[in-house]
Formats: sequence, structure tokens, C-alpha cells
Amino acid sequence: MKQRKVEQAELPGDLTKSDLVERFIRVNHAGEFGAKRIYEGQLSVLKNTKDAAVIEHMKDQEMHHLETFEKLIVERKVRPTVLHPLWNATGFALGVSTALLGPKAAMACTVAIEEVIDEHYADQAAQLTEDESELKEIIDRFRGEELEHRDTAIEFGGETTLGYPVLRRAIRAGSKLAIWLSERL
Repeated sequence: MKQRKVEQAELPGDLTKSDLVERFIRVNHAGEFGAKRIYEGQLSVLKNTKDAAVIEHMKDQEMHHLETFEKLIVERKVRPTVLHPLWNATGFALGVSTALLGPKAAMACTVAIEEVIDEHYADQAAQLTEDESELKEIIDRFRGEELEHRDTAIEFGGETTLGYPVLRRAIRAGSKLAIWLSERL
């Protein structure tokens, strides 16, 4: 009789490997959806400016990321975050509000978020083992694209917007909170 290997967490409260992977897929799906909504909000204000094409390009990449995680949600039967409606509204509102402050503030938003996402994706990739090499490859590839977004936003003056340090801290804190909540809810 063949025994089935039971996957266990090391300590009470620790996640099993499969729970951890589900958490990664859930939070990344939520984050990519939020990013899409941020760019849609920014484009609703900046659609007729010289910065629209660059924002549209970043949004298109986020759409590809979102479609990939939507596919993984279905394939692996992962429950999406219950906060999806909240990220729909707040993502768009963040995009609109930063764009109303000007194109550089919209880019500052991207810089701040992509800094957090870089750390987030790096942490996830470090926790994935060989049996999740496909997911690790996806995360590494998307991390590279997110870093391109950060670099583009810096090139377009994101760090030179008025009040950048305060805006950056606020957006980073909000992004970290959104990640924490989406992992769990």
C-alpha cells in the first residue's frame, strides 16, 4: 500500500507550501488588477498628453500580468481576494488623484508602487522551490517588467514632482497594506 505524503507546516500558524503558493497567486492577481485600475485612472485624466503613450504601454503590460494570474487563479482553483471591489475603486481613485496632480505625480505613483512590487516579487521568488519553477519564472519575468516601469517613471520625472518624499511614503505604505490584506482576505 502506497502512503500519501502529507504536507505540513513547520510550526502552528505557518503556511503549507500549497497555501503559500495560493497566497502568492491571490495577492499577485489582486496587485495586477490594482495596477491596471491605477493606469486606467491616470489615462482618464492624461489621455491627451504626451505621457499617455507611455502610461498606455505600462497598462498593456499590466493587462498581460493580470491575464496570466487570472489564468492561474482558474487553473489552480485559488480563491481571489474578497477585496477585489475595493481595489477596483481605490486603484482607479489613486490613478485619477495622482494624475490630477500632474504627469510627474502620476509617474511618482508608479515609482513608489514599483519599488514595493520589486521587493514583494523578490521575496516571493526566494521562497519558491524547484517544484514551482514555472511560477517563479513568471514572477521573475514580471518583476523585470515592473522594474522597467519604475525606471521609465523616474526617467519621466517621477522623483522630481513636488512633495515626492511624502507622496512616495504614503503610496508605499498603502501598497504594503494592500499586499498584506490581499494575501489574507
